[in-house]
Amino acid sequence: MHSTDASADDTLDLHLPEEFVALFRGAADDRARAAVARAREDLLDRLADWGPSATPVGVFHLVPVDVERDAPLVARWMNDPAVAAYWELTGPRSVTVDHLSAQLAGDGRSIPCVGMLDGVPMSYWEIYRADLDPLARYCPVRPHDTGVHLLIGDEADRGRGLGTALIRTVADLVLAGRPACTRVLAEPDVRNRASVAAFLGAGFRPVAEVELPGKRAALMVRERAAREPR
Repeated sequence: MHSTDASADDTLDLHLPEEFVALFRGAADDRARAAVARAREDLLDRLADWGPSATPVGVFHLVPVDVERDAPLVARWMNDPAVAAYWELTGPRSVTVDHLSAQLAGDGRSIPCVGMLDGVPMSYWEIYRADLDPLARYCPVRPHDTGVHLLIGDEADRGRGLGTALIRTVADLVLAGRPACTRVLAEPDVRNRASVAAFLGAGFRPVAEVELPGKRAALMVRERAAREPR
């Protein structure tokens, strides 16, 4: 049936310029990237914006990893025998790059960070959603439970209480920055007595020993105190 609408033929013959179409595609891509970025931030409540904190040992700042900038240093730390015994990420820099990149390419449930003390990088941290982590297969977790992994990079910074002070600070940051989180979890290897002692000194309590892939872990918890704001 032939249309009597004079605009019909015009519509059928309409061809938008390619640059005009590309503009719309580019805007859609930008919106998609922004949505992914927001989703990543939402899982850990904009960790990058938590800012520096004054501590008894100096000004501490958790800075999300930039692979190109930070991989050489983190790789050196990973190859320190004292660190390698528990992290098991020794080898060429590519091993560290792959480990960091896998987290950064994910949905934001784990964010690798460098710990800066008075502006100097001295520790590596992973802040992660324990309720979305494989850890949840091995022990009971609550919604929004947030886990912490860490290492102190250089031997000169170990054994003098820095770990305890900084773990306490990071737990405070998590609880302040994540209102829905009521518990910060850690699962150091039971053989790592120094790490277990640091978490105890930072206000964590042991609740169980858990068999995880590759280690027997001391599950440790710091709960939000009744006086702590949400």
